[in-house]
Amino acid sequence: MGLFDFLKKKEFDEIKQLKEKLEKFKPISNIDEEIEKKTKELDEIIASKSTEINNILEEQSTLNSKYQDSLETYKKLRKEVGVYESKLDLIEFGIYEPIYEFEKSDEYRDEQKRIIELQKDMIIQETAAICTTNWTVDGSEAKGRASTKRNIKLVLRAFNGESNSIIAKVKWNNVNQMKERINKSYEAINKLGKSSTISIEYDYLELKIKELILEHEFQLKKQKEKEELRAIQAEMREEEKVKREFEKAQKDAEKEEKNYQSALEKARKEIAEVTGEKYNKLQIQIEKLEQELKEAQEKKERAMSMAQQTKRGHVYIISNIGSFGENIYKIGLTRRLEPTDRVKELGDASVPFKFDIHAMIYSDEAPALEKELHRAFDDKKVNMLNYRKEFFNVTLDEIENQINETGIEAEFTKLPEAIEYRETLAILNKMNSTETVKTIEQEIEEEFPSSLN
Repeated sequence: MGLFDFLKKKEFDEIKQLKEKLEKFKPISNIDEEIEKKTKELDEIIASKSTEINNILEEQSTLNSKYQDSLETYKKLRKEVGVYESKLDLIEFGIYEPIYEFEKSDEYRDEQKRIIELQKDMIIQETAAICTTNWTVDGSEAKGRASTKRNIKLVLRAFNGESNSIIAKVKWNNVNQMKERINKSYEAINKLGKSSTISIEYDYLELKIKELILEHEFQLKKQKEKEELRAIQAEMREEEKVKREFEKAQKDAEKEEKNYQSALEKARKEIAEVTGEKYNKLQIQIEKLEQELKEAQEKKERAMSMAQQTKRGHVYIISNIGSFGENIYKIGLTRRLEPTDRVKELGDASVPFKFDIHAMIYSDEAPALEKELHRAFDDKKVNMLNYRKEFFNVTLDEIENQINETGIEAEFTKLPEAIEYRETLAILNKMNSTETVKTIEQEIEEEFPSSLN
C-alpha cells in the first residue's frame, strides 16, 4: 500500500468516527438548549423538595407547639389533681412561713374569732358575694331580687361549706395545699355563678384564707406549747432526780462523817492508854481516819453546794456513730453528781448502741455554756423544729474550737470507742465472709462435682 493509500484510509477512518459521534449526539440538536432544559428540570426538583422540607418544618413546629401546650395542660391538671392528694410534695407550693407570731395559743383563737365575725358582717352587709345584674322574674324586679338573694345564699353556703371542711383538715404539713384548695373552690364556684353574674368577693376569700392560716398556726402553737410543757416536766423530773441524788449524797456523807468521827474519838482514847508498837499502829489509823473524815466532810459540803447552786453542772459532748453516723454530736447539760450516769441513761433501750463521751466540761455557769454552744451551731441542728433535740451535724474540731473561744480548757477524746458498734461490724463482716466462702464452695461443687472429694 502506498503512502497516498494509507493517508486516504486514515482519513476515511476519521470521517467514520466523526459520523459515529454525530449519530450518538443526533437527539441533541443544540447542546445549550439541552443544558437549559436540564437546569430548569433540576430547579423544579429543588423547588419541589424545598416546599416539602418547608411543609415538614411547619408540621414539626406545629407538633412542637401542640406538645408544649399539651405539656403545660398536663402540668396544670397534675397540679390541680395534686391539690386534692394528701401526698402532695410541699415544695410544689413552697415552704410555709408563719404570718402571725402570738405569744399564746389562745391569742390565735381570739384573732380567728375576730376574722369569723368580719365574715359574718360581710354576709349581713351583702358584700360577701354580689350580683352585677338586676334580674327580673315574670317582669317583677322584686321577685328578681328575691331570686338573686337565694342564689347568693346558695353560693355562699357552698363556698363556706367547702372552706370549713378544708380548714378542719389543715395539718402542720399541708397548709399550702389547703390554701390552694380554697382558692380552687373560690374559682370553681365563681365560674358556676358567672351565668347569673354572681361572684364571691375577693375580700371574703382573703378572710377565709386568714381563718385557715390562723387554724394552722394555732395547731403549731399548741404543739409547741405541748413540747415546752414536756420539756418543763422533763426538767422537773431531772431536777427532782438531782435533788434526791444530792440529798442521798449528803446523807451518805453525813453518815460517813459520823462513823469516822466516832472511830476517830475511839482511837484517840485508846492511844492515850497504849505505848510502843500498838501506839504506832493507832497513830497511823488516826491519821487515816482524819483523812477519811476530811474527805467525807468535803463530799458533804460539795453535795450541799451543788444542791444550792442550780447553775453548776457539766456540759457533755457525746456521739453514737452506730445509731446516728459520723459527725453527729449531742451537746447537753447535767447537774448530776455523777454526770456519766446521765449519759448511761441516754444510751438505754431507745438507741441500739451506747453513747461515747468526747468531753465532760464542769462549769459554774453550765446552762449559759450549753446555751452558747447551741446558739453557735443553731444552723447545724439535726432537727430544726424541736429545740429540745440537742443533736448537731458538726465536727468535733468545730465544737472544740468554739469551747476554746469561751476561754474554757477542756480535754477531748477524739476517737469514739463505739465498742459494741465496732464488734457488731466485725461479726457481720465475719458472717458475710463465711457466706461468701460457702457460696464459692457451692459454685465449685456444682461446676466440678469431684474436685472437693
